[in-house]
This record gives sequence, structure tokens and C-alpha cells, in this order.
Amino acid sequence: MMSTFRSRTRVIAVVLGVVGALVTPSVASARSSTPTRTPIDHFIFLMQGDRSFDNYFGTFPGADGIPDDVCMPRVLGADESDCVKPFPLHGTAVERLGAGESVLAHQVNDGRMDGFVDAYRRQGRDGTSAMGYYDERDLATYWDIARQYVLFDRFFSATPLGIRVNRSYWVAAAPPGTDPTEPGAYGDQLTIFDRLTGAGVSWKFYVENYDPTETYRAATDTDPASQTVRVPLLNYARFLDNPALNANIVDLDEYYRDLEQGTLPAVAFVTTSGANERSAGSMAAGQALVRTMLNRLMLSRYWERSAFLWSYDGSGGWYDHVVPPVIDGTQAGLRVPAVLVSPYARSGHIDHTQLDYTSALKFIEYNWDLPPLTTRDATAESISGAFDFTAPPRAPRIIANGPAVPELPTGNTAMIYGWYGGAFVFALSLLAVAAYRSRPAVAAYRPQPSGELRRPEPSTRTLPFIARSPLLEKANRTPQEVNR
Repeated sequence: MMSTFRSRTRVIAVVLGVVGALVTPSVASARSSTPTRTPIDHFIFLMQGDRSFDNYFGTFPGADGIPDDVCMPRVLGADESDCVKPFPLHGTAVERLGAGESVLAHQVNDGRMDGFVDAYRRQGRDGTSAMGYYDERDLATYWDIARQYVLFDRFFSATPLGIRVNRSYWVAAAPPGTDPTEPGAYGDQLTIFDRLTGAGVSWKFYVENYDPTETYRAATDTDPASQTVRVPLLNYARFLDNPALNANIVDLDEYYRDLEQGTLPAVAFVTTSGANERSAGSMAAGQALVRTMLNRLMLSRYWERSAFLWSYDGSGGWYDHVVPPVIDGTQAGLRVPAVLVSPYARSGHIDHTQLDYTSALKFIEYNWDLPPLTTRDATAESISGAFDFTAPPRAPRIIANGPAVPELPTGNTAMIYGWYGGAFVFALSLLAVAAYRSRPAVAAYRPQPSGELRRPEPSTRTLPFIARSPLLEKANRTPQEVNR
């Protein structure tokens, strides 16, 4: 009997050591100092690149995916029998398509949606790969998350005018502004971060591989300063010259430190570089980055009052069958993937509401009581329908690697992310169970007679302290830290 007890005690000690290597110093439910209208105190919006909805989720069960009878003509106006059917790209390395305004316009072809292959033929290229798609074999992480949380199948890119313009809508609900005194600058156009600053709401813009010297002022004919495309704030003089504003543009490493140190801002936008998914080679790194960011969020004090949304800044030339709508008098771009993760996200839900990037801005503005930036976000549908605030928050569900994903050449970053996600998923799962059983009690938000949601009083219970295990200390490091 005593031997059995000691054996069990040793097992428990080992488990606690593993958990201790991963747990943050405090996992008490974090509260924002700024009042919100919903239980969401922390909203994170990651922007990836160049994927259409059908390219990633066209065969996802229950979603508005690829029609069975589609066959895209190779040459518009020629023999219709010479066409390309959608086909799986599993295990295939394809070159990045790229899609400018003229290519996208030809693909949509006034709503006929029949020029996806011919648009590239006209450039002297083989456009066959535009009809390729990925499925669960290649996107195990994303499909697993979509099954558990919310997948949007009517989420459109804001415009067909390219990455820079779409990313401007992401932060400003409008195309880039201009400054007649400074070529390349976006002038005094307002952004969501101006609104947040004015209201005293904390924010940060996390940038993978951030270079603070690469701004619009550094752009030349030979060096266009590509970082300014993915980080719109680096095109505004005030976000460069005002130390208080500029200090909020930081490297992605700081996201992990903020989670551990209790300094996560109320609103965070995130952009990547090497893990941006624009190429087949960066898809694995992109999934691993999302998996790492979400797992660390779930294991932090912030999970029970957070929401994490990720989407894409354009279709990248890939096929999508849904005709893009006109929104606020402006032609939208093609559908892009978008997934919402939150303890309040509806479980396994496919949202069919017509949305775009400004729908997230609409939610931020409502949640923190901010005025709209333009008529675009003022009239946009919000993502709020994807939440269920009448139920208590869901327990964290640690995201594993899933089935084997073919590893295309992606460089050292992808290998590190893959190692991080696979080697420690069992320990992460143990932590999720322990954290949930000892988590602070959070009551459901109950509708009041006025129709508003009243925030319950927070519990003072916290997770008991668990010592760290030096042998597994590396498990709690970010992939960037491991690479140093």
C-alpha cells in the first residue's frame, strides 16, 4: 500500500514538474482597467496573406465551399470543354501566384467568376494552379480550430486593390490617405489606434521580425521598404515621431512577454513575415505560429476574457466561387479565410454573415465605446454574432499538431515551431486540465431588462502555485527565444 502511494506520489510530482515548466507565474483571471460592453477585455487580430476561402476551406464540411460542377476554362471564349477542375494540392509545392488589381478583375470577370486560369494565361503563365486547394491533410491545425470555434464563410477582403489597400482598411476602414508635403505618407487619416489612444484604451501592434528603421521614410526606388506594406502605421508620421505612439509598435516576441508579465494590451494587431503563408513553404510556419500564440494565450491569465481573430489580406490569385459584394458603394475583394477563437465563441459554428475587416473594427468600437472611423465601419456588420455571451466561458483546449502535415522547405523557423508544438503538447494538455479545475469562477453574462449585458463580480480564487521544473524550462520559451 505504502509503495503504491509513493509511486503515485512520484508520478504526481513529475506531472506537476511538467506543468510547472509551462505555467505562467499567475493565471488569475485578468481584468482590463478600461470598461467594456462585453466580457471581452482583450482582442487580438492577426493578419496573414494571400489565401482565398476556397483555397483553404473549400472542402470544409458544412461551409459554403467549392461547387461540384466547377470547371474553369483555360481560355475565355474558346472551347468550354478545355477546362480545369478544382484539385487538391496536397504534398505539392506550387509557386506563389500573386494577384494585382488587373488579375483579380479578370478573374471575377464582372461577376461571372470564370477567369481564374485565363488571367494568368494572358501573362504567359500556366494558371492551372489557381484552381488548387488544400484540405485537412495540409491544414490540420486550422481545421481542428475551426471545428471547435467559429469559421466565417462570408468574410471578404475589403477591396480588390491589393495588399497595401486591404491592410489600410484593416486599421483605418479606408484606403491609404495622402500627405501632399511628404510623399508616401498616409497623412492625418484616422486609425483605430487613434481612437483607442484618445479613449485611454491600451494597444500594441506586434510585428514579426520588426525593424524600426524600415519606415516609409526609408523607402527608395531600389528598396521599397516592404515592411510598410504589412505594417500600415509605419506610413504615418505621427506614429513614427510621437514616442508614446511609436512605443506601441513592437516585435512579436513582446506578445509572449506581455502574456507572462501581465501587460497584454486591450487591443492587439499582429502581422507576420516569414510565417505569413503567402507561399506553400510558409504554410506550416503560419499554422505553428497561430498554434503557439493561441496555446500561450490559453495558458495565460487572459484566456477567459479574450478573443483571437485571424484572417488574410487578399485572395492571392486563388480560386473562390462567391461573387464579391459591393459594400458601402465600394467593390469588395474575394472571400478570405477568417477564424475566431474565444472562450465565448460559439462552438463548432460556421458563420454566414457578410463581413470584412471593418467588421472587426465595428466590434472594437462597440466594445470600448468608440466612434466609427468612416461610413465603412459605421455601416458594417459586426463579428459580434459569433459570440455567445449568455454562457460562461469555455475551458481552454490546447491545440495539438494534428495529423502529419507535409513539411515543405520553410527554413529554421518552421522547424522550431514544429518542435515546440509537437514535443510538449502532452504537457500542455495536462496544464489545461489543471488550470480549468482550479480556474477562477466566472459567471455568465445575463441579459438585463434593458437588453444590456451586466458584468458579474470576479472571483478571487486563483490557481495554487506550482513549482517549475528546470529540466523542462525550455518548454515555456517562444520559438524565437529557442532560436537565439
